Amino acid sequence: MHTVVVGTSGVTASDVLAVARDGARIELSAEAVAALAAAREIVDALAAKPEPVYGVSTGFGALATRHISPELRARLQRNIVRSHAAGMGPRVEREVVRALMFLRLKTVCSGHTGVRPEVAQTMADILNAGITPVVHEYGSLGCSGDLAPLSHCALTLMGEGDAEGPDGAVRPAGELLAEHGIAPAELREKEGLALLNGTDGMLGMLVMALADLDMLYKSADVTAALSLEALLGTDRVLAPELHAIRPHPGQGASAANMLAVLEGSELTGHHQDDAPRVQDAYSVRCAPQVAGAGRDTMAHARLVAERELASAVDNPVVLPDGRVESNGNFHGAPVAYVLDFLAIAVADLASIAERRTDRLLDKNRSHGLPPFLADDAGVDSGLMIAQYTQAALVSELKRLAVPASADSIPSSAMQEDHVSMGWSAARKLRTAVDNLTRVLAVELYAATRGVELREGLTPAPASRAVVEAVRAAGVQGPGPDRFLAPDLAAADAFVREGHLVAAVEKVTGPLR
Repeated sequence: MHTVVVGTSGVTASDVLAVARDGARIELSAEAVAALAAAREIVDALAAKPEPVYGVSTGFGALATRHISPELRARLQRNIVRSHAAGMGPRVEREVVRALMFLRLKTVCSGHTGVRPEVAQTMADILNAGITPVVHEYGSLGCSGDLAPLSHCALTLMGEGDAEGPDGAVRPAGELLAEHGIAPAELREKEGLALLNGTDGMLGMLVMALADLDMLYKSADVTAALSLEALLGTDRVLAPELHAIRPHPGQGASAANMLAVLEGSELTGHHQDDAPRVQDAYSVRCAPQVAGAGRDTMAHARLVAERELASAVDNPVVLPDGRVESNGNFHGAPVAYVLDFLAIAVADLASIAERRTDRLLDKNRSHGLPPFLADDAGVDSGLMIAQYTQAALVSELKRLAVPASADSIPSSAMQEDHVSMGWSAARKLRTAVDNLTRVLAVELYAATRGVELREGLTPAPASRAVVEAVRAAGVQGPGPDRFLAPDLAAADAFVREGHLVAAVEKVTGPLR
């Protein structure tokens, strides 16, 4: 099994994906263990002094004015975890919780938190054992980081609360730790606080969304190209010289992908046939511009994610010169903004895909295709309601595009009077990514049927490869009406699992 070594300088997106989705094992580097020990010496020295230090010998948030005596400090750290583990609602997905825990471990290993090496090792042991704390949907305002979700993870570290075992069953965390020979952590000064302060949940979901969207944007280029073929559109608008004079990188990449899919097609360029056109509709002609803008938004989001992955997010932090300083680095605004930006881009990409599907189904705009791509229109309804489902998904995506980060609700007796809502932005983006997959699946279903109905004209080799692969995957072709939901589910799985992109790349080589 792949092993991810955590050092002091952060982790990569591929590290997060390996741990969260593939169950990679984790090791702490010798450098990280040394940094943890050095920072802990500083915290221990401060704890021995009479002067109060936030997080070490004081209360938290609005209660930070109280100095805590030494005999109460272990209780203080346990209490912050217990009281902050106050999430509600459905359980969060296993991959999200694993990403959340791994990214908190990343910050702990930076040597800026004051957590002891043995606590960090226990975090790694829990992940390696396949134990996943039960984390709930609601409880984070994105400042000070993802408090409630991280608290539920820290509760498992203490051997309390509930967790999911490697077999998928939810049981008391203490039992699971004991079965795997893991001793619960006994938290000391600052450690409870250090386990809770971070943007780890929203960052983990951003990393995973970017990985999913990388595949989905390539899928959208493919479905747009198939729709262009089925509509007998022109590929001349995809010429590199046209996109070179408006040099947005994403636009150029999307146009190049579409052009690669359409190479060798006999269906393109029939504007002057039975239904002459000067140019295609925007949803066809402007596909690279819309998808390209989303790709460029992803590039910005990826830059933010890379910076956050290299960050040590905690409050207070231990500095190399021995100071322990309060700060506001836990604020989730940088991550929250790009999560919202991506939700907007996703909604627009889905919207343009739905418009192409609607055009394929409308006999007045499809340039010779049967109404609703039906076998015997009137007796058969064809794909009429498949487009309804797609439209419902797009409408939901537009609601999900409303920014969460534009909101703020004060908390902690006005001490935390401006919050990021980044966790909420991440949660709705996950739903948006799921729905975009379904929207593209419906376009794929309609476009492949449209291509097959163009008798006498040969589609591009890449298009033929898609049609053959999607039919082999159980998505049926043209014919009389049938129970449609299984076909749509199979098309969804075909897109979601990357088979659409894979089928094309066997012909075209890697897409951009």
